[in-house]
Amino acid sequence: MVLPGQETLGRRIARLRKERGYTQVELAEKIGIIQVLISDYERDKLRPHPEVIVRFAHALNVTTDELLGLTVSPTAGTKPSLKTLRRLNRIENLPPSQQKALFKTIDNFLKGAEKE
Repeated sequence: MVLPGQETLGRRIARLRKERGYTQVELAEKIGIIQVLISDYERDKLRPHPEVIVRFAHALNVTTDELLGLTVSPTAGTKPSLKTLRRLNRIENLPPSQQKALFKTIDNFLKGAEKE
């Protein structure tokens, strides 16, 4: 039974996967299972075997205790996600004029968001 406000293992797996910028297919490939199982684990339809928990932890770069919700990483949420890093790499490959235009757009967006 999950108390209100507590994150289930499945939800934690989904959150960590998304924070790291992986799709279900990518995570499945990393740990050597099929995508349907990732979906079932994330929806708490299945409980992962201890060996699979270790593989999830390794693939998501967390300890098994963190994955199981027993501890919280002191650096949780401080690193950019893989998804963000992929976008930054693509921006780095743009010509300088396009980078400048993109950064101007981003800066204007952030200024507007700060006013809200």
